[in-house]
Amino acid sequence: MVSLSKNDGIFKMIKQKIRIGDILVEKGIIDEEKVQKALQVQKESNFSKKLGQVLIDEGWISEREFIELLAEQLKLEFVDLYGVKIDFNLLGKFSINMLKNAEAIPFLEDEEFVHVAVQDPLNYEALELLERNIAIKPLKIFVALKADIAHVFDRFEIIAATKAITDSIKKEIASGNYKADNEQSSIMQLIELIVKSAVKNGASDIHVEPSNYNVSVRVRVDGVLRESFVFDLDIYHALASRIKILGNLDISEKRKSQDGRFSMRIANNNYDFRLSTAPTMFGESIVMRILDQQKILLKLKDLGMEEGNLKLFETILKSPYGIVFVTGPTGSGKTTTLYAALNEIKSIENKMITIEDPIEYQLPLAQQIQINDKINYSFADALRSILRQDPDVIMVGEVRDAETLNIAVQASLTGHLVFSTLHTNDASSAITRMIQMNLEPYLIADSLVGVMAQRLVRKICPHCKREYKPPVASLRSIADKLPEEYTFYKGDGCVRCGFSGYSGRTMISEILPITETISHLISINMNKYEIARKAEDDEGFVPMLVDGIKKALNGITTIEEVLRVAK
Repeated sequence: MVSLSKNDGIFKMIKQKIRIGDILVEKGIIDEEKVQKALQVQKESNFSKKLGQVLIDEGWISEREFIELLAEQLKLEFVDLYGVKIDFNLLGKFSINMLKNAEAIPFLEDEEFVHVAVQDPLNYEALELLERNIAIKPLKIFVALKADIAHVFDRFEIIAATKAITDSIKKEIASGNYKADNEQSSIMQLIELIVKSAVKNGASDIHVEPSNYNVSVRVRVDGVLRESFVFDLDIYHALASRIKILGNLDISEKRKSQDGRFSMRIANNNYDFRLSTAPTMFGESIVMRILDQQKILLKLKDLGMEEGNLKLFETILKSPYGIVFVTGPTGSGKTTTLYAALNEIKSIENKMITIEDPIEYQLPLAQQIQINDKINYSFADALRSILRQDPDVIMVGEVRDAETLNIAVQASLTGHLVFSTLHTNDASSAITRMIQMNLEPYLIADSLVGVMAQRLVRKICPHCKREYKPPVASLRSIADKLPEEYTFYKGDGCVRCGFSGYSGRTMISEILPITETISHLISINMNKYEIARKAEDDEGFVPMLVDGIKKALNGITTIEEVLRVAK
């Protein structure tokens, strides 16, 4: 940690020649050959890139490793900007353009110094200009990650953009005119702003999260959370109470979780919102799942399934009876796949009934039933009753307990084709999960016709896509699954993808058809590892990780996305 003042001479304490390559070789992080290659790349770029950036681009060192090494050599302290309170009033005192040019965040002011986090402490010219224009106090320099600094700038712009409406809310609360159920209140206008922004950006969920410093509103777009609003804690209770009123929840109950739902009309479309609250250390965390009733049903071929897996799944769908499971964590697209499958096999000649919580899409030629926990109408109750409705195809939104599983299996054994979901990490784990729910292995072997495990990965933006080399360390775990020569791709970020480098999502999957061989292994209670190994060695089973690596090699997604979601 270094302090700077004009009396000491501008940046005298850190303005020194740092031979990064020599230091990396000395510490055994890379060898001399890689340093020479990096210097050659730097020379070919006409020295437009610094050596450290070349090393990161070539995948020989991660940004975090490089930043921490640089901080160590300069005797500076690394700061995690997510773990400190940012003084946005202090940030507002300086020219944002100047701060962005220096990639510097003044995050704290004490009696002696202004604490500044920088991404590149060797960017002398920009930092000297910054110091000359900060006349308050001397600087104390810290080092931070580039992405963290960019995030703080984004936060500052979000706070500035919402200042007018939050000031209005604070005035209402201070004047005593605030009423939680007032449809015309400023807090209701804020909720509408949050919801409209989320829908416009194609979000699937809205998260309202209080902390000890402020309230963050994050939205999940393409499966990844991004921050869209930041508010002072002053308005949190008003915001939380109004959202709970919308969902018909008890606003006085803050000690336990509650669930509700509400509807809102946005841009001439009706949207349903499934609401969930949970008590946390700093207040209630609120999550709103966005359900678009007008959303178009996808076809199986549009889900992004690899051709071999698509044909395999279509074969499973032609089974006259049995049970088919789609597995994966929450938000992995299981329900979308089930709807696409039902849409594929729907017919005027078949009676199709679904049991859901909630009904997310309107499915043609299907009778859709909504379960209702408030009147104790569960999946098991609904499934038991619809068997008297003479269905041919049944879809159970989720198997949550042994009773539902038993009824579903009995239905599949009596001539019905049953579709459902389970929360398991891979296809073979579904068998273990069914055994854990006290189902006999011979019943699983007789009833199960196939299991598909899936995840959703973000697709690379086609407008800013380029070849790149990921860090070598990140590929060690999959080295045996890569060809001798390979190329990976990423998006640099552009206006069209919101500077994320990604646009849209696609599926990676693995499909385990229950052949005679696999059925026999299940019946003798073989563990999931043996089943997966046998399926891969003898049945042509392709693990989800391998499917994902193929998509990364083909430039559809990044290898980081695949490793993020698949083990």
